[in-house]
Amino acid sequence: MDMNGSHRIPAKREAVWEALNDPEVLKACIPGCESLEKTSETEMNAAVTTKIGPVKAKFKGAVTLEDLNPPESYTIRGEGKGGVAGFAKGSAQVRLLEEGAETVLSYEAKAQVGGKLAQLGSRLVDSTAKKLADEFFTKFTERVGEGQGAPEVSPPADDELDAGVAEEAKRIAIEETPGEVLHAIEEAEHAVEESLQKAEENLEVAAGRNAYGGPMVWGLALLGVLILVLALAS
Repeated sequence: MDMNGSHRIPAKREAVWEALNDPEVLKACIPGCESLEKTSETEMNAAVTTKIGPVKAKFKGAVTLEDLNPPESYTIRGEGKGGVAGFAKGSAQVRLLEEGAETVLSYEAKAQVGGKLAQLGSRLVDSTAKKLADEFFTKFTERVGEGQGAPEVSPPADDELDAGVAEEAKRIAIEETPGEVLHAIEEAEHAVEESLQKAEENLEVAAGRNAYGGPMVWGLALLGVLILVLALAS
């Protein structure tokens, strides 16, 4: 998985660089971070709990800073293990460009996942990663820039999924559903279709006799039934 982006932070480059190397600042900004300990000038240990689609796990791992060129750039490498959920590892090149009283932070990241996470599909993993990155940089910008020019964004609910994530999760669920379950679903859908067709015929006959309010009322009733069935099917 490759990912890149840039964010404008209303703070001097030196302040941004200092914050990027401050464990307390990073812990407060990383979504789901439970602990972050600096073990040396270039190494940190972290514990993060996160959720990717239906998989929620606690990852423990180490982060190393390389190619330090303060206050302009560095490379960050890390690897985390989440037990049965699998593992994630990757690296990112971070650059800081000063523009007046502001700093433009840009990054290029490469990541790899294994285990259960790898079975979720690239679209689901990519969508979640982008979501987490946006949340981190929003919090980081607000903290370092003291809220100047940073929009307030409510953190996503733990079970909230965007359209891409929901679609990928639905595809995975269908592929992994046993054949007998899918057969039962198809039979149920067929029964619903037959019931709807019979109900529609009965409604047309009743509407022709102006029974129970005539065509207008029966049309609305049929529309209500269709909406209910569509809602259940989705």
